[in-house]
Amino acid sequence: MEFSHIPVLLPETLNYLAVRPDGIYIDGTVGGAGHSREIASRLDKNGLLIGLDRDPDAVAVATERLQALPAKVIQGNYSQMRTILDSLNILSADGILLDLGVSSHQLDEAERGFSYHADAPLDMRMSQEGISAYDIVNTWDEQALKKILYEYGEEKFAGSIAGAIIRAREISPVKTTGELAELVRQAVPQKYRRDKNPCKKTFQAIRIAVNDEFGHLRLGLGAAFACLKSGGRLAVITFHSLEDRIVKQQFAQWCKGCTCPPDFPQCVCGNRPKARLITRKPVTAGQSELEQNHRSHSAKLRVIEKI
Repeated sequence: MEFSHIPVLLPETLNYLAVRPDGIYIDGTVGGAGHSREIASRLDKNGLLIGLDRDPDAVAVATERLQALPAKVIQGNYSQMRTILDSLNILSADGILLDLGVSSHQLDEAERGFSYHADAPLDMRMSQEGISAYDIVNTWDEQALKKILYEYGEEKFAGSIAGAIIRAREISPVKTTGELAELVRQAVPQKYRRDKNPCKKTFQAIRIAVNDEFGHLRLGLGAAFACLKSGGRLAVITFHSLEDRIVKQQFAQWCKGCTCPPDFPQCVCGNRPKARLITRKPVTAGQSELEQNHRSHSAKLRVIEKI
């Protein structure tokens, strides 16, 4: 199986994870094993890399690519990390990586239904199970469609696009990515169509809803932090502002101490910071990587260390 994958911010991620040869590391979104292979190659016989992914295609490819290294690959969502570690009799990890968003392979395989560049059945399921993009587009009401387009896609023409979908499906179900893409193009002003491809935000929003990406991210951050050893590091790579905001806010909460009102003369809550920021600002790609890997343009890396 061809599974193209160029890991973003690879040197930076390895540097901030501070990989120890005998450590336990988790890649919660193993994908094509780009990051995992580099982490695992730095481990000795006492170390272990655990790769997780909900996509069975990714699990198959990563298993093959990591077979000669101290690594295990397991199909599962990173939000289930605690349960998975318990099944392996592992208490905690020295470092955890979450590389979020859709993989290059999922976009490149037209039949998976993630891309608006090719006509294929509406799907977008990372796990290849559960509700699909077809189900959302053809069964959710207009307000629900408008809500996800606006909140998940930050689409300013959410109302027009949702209305166009409703009108179209009253005649016939919207079955393919090509049909959906054309509905979006016709629903936005002509100037908007000329300036850039108007489909990106709609496809992003529906993909996020199909896979409950933000719900899993919130659960997954908590699960990952709970699985870290003291002194262990959590590195998260995001690709759009909504993901990054969730990560930034959660990291800030863990790094915050006292939560008493500022006018209290002394602390009564007793809260202490649970982590410290390793990256004060998000780490972004350098010029060389930007030129070689277009996916790196929107990538942001944030890292914390558990106290």
